[in-house]
Amino acid sequence: MSEKIVQLNEEIIKGQIKELVRGSVEETLNELLEREAEQLTQAARYERNEARQGYRSGHYDRNLTTTSGDVTLHMPRLKGVSFETAIIERYRRRESSVEEALIEMYLAGVSVRRVEDITEALWGSKVSPSTISELNKKAYVHIEDWRNRPLQGGKYPYVYVDGIYLRRNWDGEYEMWRFLWLLP
Repeated sequence: MSEKIVQLNEEIIKGQIKELVRGSVEETLNELLEREAEQLTQAARYERNEARQGYRSGHYDRNLTTTSGDVTLHMPRLKGVSFETAIIERYRRRESSVEEALIEMYLAGVSVRRVEDITEALWGSKVSPSTISELNKKAYVHIEDWRNRPLQGGKYPYVYVDGIYLRRNWDGEYEMWRFLWLLP
């Protein structure tokens, strides 16, 4: 009697789940953009009423790199009302967590060229070395600000550590002694 054997291809399943999540993120963000446009114009798409503030003039596509992959946002164009979304900052092309991951990879010692390969494996799109360098410049500005901040008006605990390291040769054998002191 033969038994039926079920085989699952993990790569195909992972790919389908990743695409499902990416599609859900894209759909949700586009729906949020539509709702924002409706609130600003005070009317739904193709709706005519007295309270209407502005008019729609189509949309334009914009790519956004998220931790789920690249998504295409359909940014509404409005006439008579300025559209600035609260969902994503103007001119931003990557989710902030993606930028934080890029900076952390670089600070952990991963080379700029290697970061490019890692981003393609993780999110399906490459980030250029110049982009990574620009992000790191922004991070270093904050680091320098923190390093050069004034230390007035506060109590800062500290510990002095002093020590000595001795190496002795007695009868052809070496002994190593370490002494550490904590100074008040």
